[in-house]
Amino acid sequence: MTQATSRITAGRADLAAWKAAQPANFFRAEPLLAQTLSLVAPESLTPDFIARLDTHGAACATELDEAATINNRPWNLPRLERYDAIGNRTEEIENHPSYHDAGRVIYESGLMGELAHEGGLLRSLAFFTLSSMCGEAAHNCPVACTAGIISSLSAVGSPELRAAYLPGLLSRSYKTRLDGAQFLTEVQGGSDVGAGDTRALPLADGSFAIHGEKWFCSNAGADLILMTARYPDGPEGTSGLGLFLVAKTLPGGAPNHFVIRRLKDKLGTRSMPSGEIDFQGAIAHSVGPLRDGFKTVMRYVINLSRIYNAIAVTGAALRAASVAASYARHRRAFGGPIAEYASVIDLVAAMRSDAAASLVATLSLAPAAERAMRGTASADEQSFVRFATNLNKVVTARLAVETTLRGIETLGGNGAIESFSILPRLHRDMIVCENWEGTPNVLCAQMARDLHRGRIDDAFFAHVSARFEALSSEAARPLAEAAPAAIAELAARLDATRALPHDRATLAIKRLSVPLAALWYAAELARLGEHDPDGQKQPWALQAALHLWNRHLGPTVGAIGGDEYELARAVAAL
Repeated sequence: MTQATSRITAGRADLAAWKAAQPANFFRAEPLLAQTLSLVAPESLTPDFIARLDTHGAACATELDEAATINNRPWNLPRLERYDAIGNRTEEIENHPSYHDAGRVIYESGLMGELAHEGGLLRSLAFFTLSSMCGEAAHNCPVACTAGIISSLSAVGSPELRAAYLPGLLSRSYKTRLDGAQFLTEVQGGSDVGAGDTRALPLADGSFAIHGEKWFCSNAGADLILMTARYPDGPEGTSGLGLFLVAKTLPGGAPNHFVIRRLKDKLGTRSMPSGEIDFQGAIAHSVGPLRDGFKTVMRYVINLSRIYNAIAVTGAALRAASVAASYARHRRAFGGPIAEYASVIDLVAAMRSDAAASLVATLSLAPAAERAMRGTASADEQSFVRFATNLNKVVTARLAVETTLRGIETLGGNGAIESFSILPRLHRDMIVCENWEGTPNVLCAQMARDLHRGRIDDAFFAHVSARFEALSSEAARPLAEAAPAAIAELAARLDATRALPHDRATLAIKRLSVPLAALWYAAELARLGEHDPDGQKQPWALQAALHLWNRHLGPTVGAIGGDEYELARAVAAL
C-alpha cells in the first residue's frame, strides 16, 4: 500500500467512523430537552411520559430519519393524480410509501392527543422537537396545522363539528387519524390576509359554499382544511373574514367541490405537498361566529403555529449542531481533528448556543401561551405571550437558517452534497420555515402596531428582568450585573420606535429583534443553568448564556464572562 493509498483509506475510515457515531436515539443524545422539561414542567416528567419520549427519540433517529431521506429524493416527491383509473375525479396526491412510514412514526407518538389535556402543548412540543430533528419530514407542517384545528374547534367549534372531527384529529392511529391544513394566502394579498377575496355563500341548511382561489396551500391533500373567506355583507379587510372548516370529501366519499390546480415546486419542505386550489362551491362550516373569524384564526391557529414553527426550526438547528460537531471530531485536516481549530470551535459553539437558547426559550414560553389561548392568563402574561411569540418566531427561524449554514461550512465541500448528510435539506427547509406563519417583515409590522397601541413591551422586559434578578450563583454574576443596563438600553431603543411612522418603526424593530431575543434567551438559559433537580446544576447552560450574550449583545453592552475563546471551547465541547 502506497502512502497516498494509506491516507485515502484513513480518510474514508474517519468518515465511516463519523457516520457510525450518529445518535441512535435523539432523546438520549440531546439531554437539553429533558433538562428543560424538568425546569418548565417537572410534573410532566412521569415515568410513562419519559418512556414514550425515549421510544420516540429512538424511532426518530432511525425509522423517521431514513424515511424522510428516502421520501425527499426527487423521484419520490408527491404527485398530483386528479383522476382514478376510470376517469373519476379524486383530487388525490400520490405519495411514496416512505411518506407513510414517516407519518406513522410522527403521529403514533401520540403528540396530537396531548392537546386534549391541560398542559398538553408543552408535551406535544417535546415529541415535535424530536421529529423536527429530521427536518420537515413531510408531516411536521401538517402537525402544526392539525394542532390549530384542534385548538379552534375545542374553543369555538360547534358541538356537531367537535363530535365529528376531534376524535380523528386527536387519534394516535396513523391509519384512522385526520390531518389538517390552513389556507389563508391569496395571490393578490400574500401576507396581507385582509386583501383576500374568497367568498362564503350561505346555504339553506346552515352550511356555506366556498368560491375562490387560495394561492399557497400547504398539505394540499389534507383531510380537513381551515380557511378564511368573506361572509356576506361583511366589512372590508380582516374584519370581514369568517373562519370555515372544509372536509376533503363529502358524505358518501365524493370529493368536495374544489380542484387542486397544481403542486408548488418549492426550494425546501418538498416532501410535503403545497398547491394552488380553486374552490368551486366547496361545502364548509363556520368555526365560531362569522364576525370573529380573523380573531379566531389569530388566537387559536396562527399564534399556535408560530410556536410549532419555532420548535420545528429549533429541532433542525439542534440536529445541524450535532452533525457538525460530530464531523469536526472525526474529520482530520492539516495534522489533526478540525475540532481543535479556533475557527471550527467558533462555528460549533455558535450553533450549539443558538440552538439551545431557541429550545429553552420556546419551551419556557409554551405553558404561558397555552394559558393565553385558554383564557386563564393574566393581562400581563397575555401581553408577554403576544410580544414574545412574534419575536421568537422571527429570531428562531433566522438563527436556524444561520445554524444550518454554519453546519454546511463546518463540513466544507462535503456539506453541499445532498447524499452526504442531512444538512442541505435542513438548510432548504429552514429557508421555507422562515417565511411560514408570517415573514419577518409581517411579524415586525405586527409588533410595531402593538407598540403604537400600548406598552405591550413592558410585560416582556418585566419577565426578563425577573429572570435575571433571580440568578444567585457566582457563575451567573456577570449576567446578573450586566442585565439592568442592557434592559434599560434596549427598552429605550424600542420605546423610541413609538415616535416613528409605522413603516419605519417596523424596520427599527426588525433590526432590534436579535438583541431583544438574545436578552430573553440568555435569561432563560441562565435560569436553566441554576436549575438542579438532581443536585447537579447545568454549568454548560450558563456558559452558553454568556457565549450567546457576547455574540448577540456584546457590541451593545460589552463582552462579559471572561476569555471569549475559552468560553467558546467550553460551549463547543458539550
